[in-house]
Amino acid sequence: MEQFNVFTYKRKFILIGALVLLVLLSGCGISGANATVDANTPGFFNHYIVYPFVYLIQHFAAFFGGSYGLALILLTLLVRLALMPLMMRQYRNQQKMKQKMDVLQPELKLLQDAYKDKKDAESKAKMQQEMMQLYQKHQVNPLAMGCLPLLIQLPILSGLYYAIKFTPEVAAHSFLWFQLGRPDIVLPLLVGIIYFFQYKATQIGMDPMQSKQFAFMGYLSPIMMTVFSLTTPAVIPMYWCVGGVFVILQTLLAKKLYQTKIEPAATISNN
Repeated sequence: MEQFNVFTYKRKFILIGALVLLVLLSGCGISGANATVDANTPGFFNHYIVYPFVYLIQHFAAFFGGSYGLALILLTLLVRLALMPLMMRQYRNQQKMKQKMDVLQPELKLLQDAYKDKKDAESKAKMQQEMMQLYQKHQVNPLAMGCLPLLIQLPILSGLYYAIKFTPEVAAHSFLWFQLGRPDIVLPLLVGIIYFFQYKATQIGMDPMQSKQFAFMGYLSPIMMTVFSLTTPAVIPMYWCVGGVFVILQTLLAKKLYQTKIEPAATISNN
């Protein structure tokens, strides 16, 4: 009988929700090659989420003497720092859930083995019922880890993306070796490398079986980001590079703070 993986189910649920939200947000965004956002742009998303970022980009650039590259780096880091407590809390909750699952797993395996040769609907329903009783016994709720951090960060990061894309002054400026408004060949390679290491950072300390389940997307994502970056203005992959480096450091910090603390408990439960 197929084994039920609570974390796989949870990640699939979050992924579907994220895709739906991204589709909705993309419908709220402005379109057009020469589109801009200002204080008079209609629409809730444009006026209350995108425009404040446009305003900050312009004022940060003025503070840095007209350097839109530095302005975008600063704004990206500030946004990521603001979201960091939510993401750290989510990671901590995931680790607590994993610790409970480590304790529950032997009983869960015994239950699945007891029903592995029973294919009828009644047996499947009974197994699910006993499985839920096990979850209640160990205070495990697969849906309790929460999608709130994801639901909060997606509109904010999407708003920042649109602000960068539709601030006309950005495209006319240069930063380091590249023109912000034109595609660059080096930045896409950096994006691919950074997203690859971002995937590797998430794999540290992960269960080997769970790691294999996400290996395909882990290797596909850097390739896709590199391809997308080849045809977009350099400011977009620059934004992805800065955000990607931040996420790597955030992931390493979260694993150091929370993952090592649960290992002794997990080891004891397996003895």
